[in-house]
Amino acid sequence: MDEETLIALAFGDPPLIGGARLLSGDVPGTSPRRRLLTAIVLGARGRYAAATTILDRLRREPDPVVASLAGSTLASHRRQLGGHAAARKLDGAALLMVGARAVRPGQLDGGDVAPGRSATGQDRVEKRNDGAYGSRRDSGPEHPTGSVARDPNGAARHPADPDGAGLPTAVTGVAEAGRSDAADPASADPGGARTGAAPDDRSAAVAANHASSDPDVIDPDGLDVAGARADALLGLAADNLALGRSGAARRLAVRAAQADRRWRAAVRGGWVAAEIELAGGRPPDAVAPARRALEIARVRGARRHAVKSAIVLGVALTAAGEGGAIELLGAALEEAEKYELHSLTWVAAQVTADLDTGHAERYRFRSREVLHAVLQRADPCVMRIARESPWVPAGAG
Repeated sequence: MDEETLIALAFGDPPLIGGARLLSGDVPGTSPRRRLLTAIVLGARGRYAAATTILDRLRREPDPVVASLAGSTLASHRRQLGGHAAARKLDGAALLMVGARAVRPGQLDGGDVAPGRSATGQDRVEKRNDGAYGSRRDSGPEHPTGSVARDPNGAARHPADPDGAGLPTAVTGVAEAGRSDAADPASADPGGARTGAAPDDRSAAVAANHASSDPDVIDPDGLDVAGARADALLGLAADNLALGRSGAARRLAVRAAQADRRWRAAVRGGWVAAEIELAGGRPPDAVAPARRALEIARVRGARRHAVKSAIVLGVALTAAGEGGAIELLGAALEEAEKYELHSLTWVAAQVTADLDTGHAERYRFRSREVLHAVLQRADPCVMRIARESPWVPAGAG
């Protein structure tokens, strides 16, 4: 499958393509960028095992941006079924790959990369027994006294990461509170600020043929250094919010907005901002960022992101006591069904069932039916997460 079609499937207005054709994006000789796009689309369609196979290989790519984006993508797949603890490890490792500031590949303080170190100057990550990636100091960083700080769940915590946000040692600075005048995570130019590209102008991305580690190269969809950094930060924000660390989540979301203000980071930032307000018991404040995310996705022509944004906005409207949620969710479910976005179909059906009580059983049946099909194509990690997740309907597996 050509790259332009993959970009449309991942970030634009996708053609109707059967799942079998997607696997053609993962054949010997295919560029890392095309394989990454293929995995993104496979994950959106709920084909987690196939996506994981590709992403696990990409996380070992020498290009730190490719490796980081692969890790963040895999984390999002875990998070979709409630696996936030597993996702946090992946997001932390993804952030480690690109660091807290832009560094040119192949350079470390103006010189060559030291053996065994990444282009960001940090120790390369290695695989743990549980299949997650982390720094070599598996026991966790130590305080100056020599004792290991741990959070209430027993996880090692760095003294510069007091929230226990799961940040790698090398980039714990990103946990610091943002400035009071920091940008709202949901604010962005819907036409693609900083790229100068029109919504349908993706020729630069196609011509590049790979996710770029060069900080001077700007990809309209964020497959570059800034986009990888924002993806990891937003992933960590969502992970920490689900684990009850709302303060850390808010600060990480602010840092993500500072890292990248383009359309995709703005949309995802809107989701996280809305979820932060909902978790904090402020439903009316969740409506604006969710609505903004939907507006940006629609202007950009990003159908998959628009479906997810509609679900988030529907939940926010309902929690705030405002109308329009059922119609919004019904349209989102129809779109998800049409384009085989199974990772969103079961969620949209489940949320709609909670609102449309007259047809609740029909929607719940459809949610379980789709999720059952998704789990038949899931890797063992996703299956374990689904069994333990409070978000997965009973009997779906």
